[in-house]
Amino acid sequence: MANSNLTNAKNAKVDEFYTQYHDIEQEIAAYLEYNPDVFRGKTILLPCDDPEWSNFTKFFAQNFERFGLKKLISTSYAPDSKNYKGAYQPTLFETNDPQFDKQKTIVNGKLFTLSKDISGDGKIDVNDLEWNYLKGDGDFRSNEIKKLRDEADFIVTNPPFSLFREFWTWITIAQKQFVIIGNMNAITYKEIFPFIKENHAWLGATNFNTGMYFRVPPDFVYADSYKFEREKNGEKVNRVPGVCWFTNIDHGRRHQPLPLMSMTDNLKFSKHKEIKGKASYDHYDNYEGIDVPFTDAIPSDYDGVMGVPITFLDKYCPEQFEIMGTSDNGIIDDEFKKTQGLSQKFVDDYYKAGGKGAYKEGNPTAGLYNNGIATMAYKRIFIRHKKAKK
Repeated sequence: MANSNLTNAKNAKVDEFYTQYHDIEQEIAAYLEYNPDVFRGKTILLPCDDPEWSNFTKFFAQNFERFGLKKLISTSYAPDSKNYKGAYQPTLFETNDPQFDKQKTIVNGKLFTLSKDISGDGKIDVNDLEWNYLKGDGDFRSNEIKKLRDEADFIVTNPPFSLFREFWTWITIAQKQFVIIGNMNAITYKEIFPFIKENHAWLGATNFNTGMYFRVPPDFVYADSYKFEREKNGEKVNRVPGVCWFTNIDHGRRHQPLPLMSMTDNLKFSKHKEIKGKASYDHYDNYEGIDVPFTDAIPSDYDGVMGVPITFLDKYCPEQFEIMGTSDNGIIDDEFKKTQGLSQKFVDDYYKAGGKGAYKEGNPTAGLYNNGIATMAYKRIFIRHKKAKK
């Protein structure tokens, strides 16, 4: 029970991360560069938001006319319904409004909309946001928010990390276009990977290798091992590694081919000691393919299946490669034949070499002999060159 409580507390705090303005601006700029009219005449919904604090609301409201938006909708989750209950203080915009209600501000979510000039200054921007209390608590799974989802063309937000799978299904079942933030490990989730494999979703334009800083509550407690900045622009922040944007909106970066060397040149000149000087790439014991532990070591002249790190998707060009499957959940192409699992000899060698963890028959984990030692490779995505497809 204690461990469960700690996990719930951790998830609740992580769900209170707020995205920085410049990160939103940088990502959205890539879609506009590829298609300047991508948002023109469209309705954008920002769920899982706190409009009075959110930079998503501020960004799209300030750029309403430039993007040619039809309508902006933003909703918040009631403070009393959140798992993480920090000190809540209604903002001045709310307390100064005649509709302010001391009870509703705690138990009801809020709805912000923007569609016209109500201030009379001749332009539509953040000053024209209209707001009211929602009937419910603002949970994205409620019928109230589902109706707003169905009205929208685009959904843009930083959803609760602990509910990412459920939020993904919530969006995709409605067949909406989206830009959302999640952990890169979500790439191999069984709910998400099929969309990536079939080129119905992909990673955003912002490189995620550097991690992202998020604004956090004033009482946020840093891990003892935390070594990064704790404040940006006067606000308390926390750096989260391995965070990326997921989207189904096209952008130019994903159509840029990855520069490659031949297999021979990689084995001779690679900067990675795991590759350089070897006679050949390692072959999997339970897959018909070679292991390529680094994206920049993908050989240009190998026509078979290659297992690459999930970080490869940050450089994935659909015109250059075909995604065959993933070792993490066993989702593979019919043409890509997998054995019934790792051989008994491999399993025995793995444990003799100090391997840990329970092994299940038919385990999709990629296994290979690395310098004669049985090793379980980290999560792999299986790809092959488009030119190799028959």
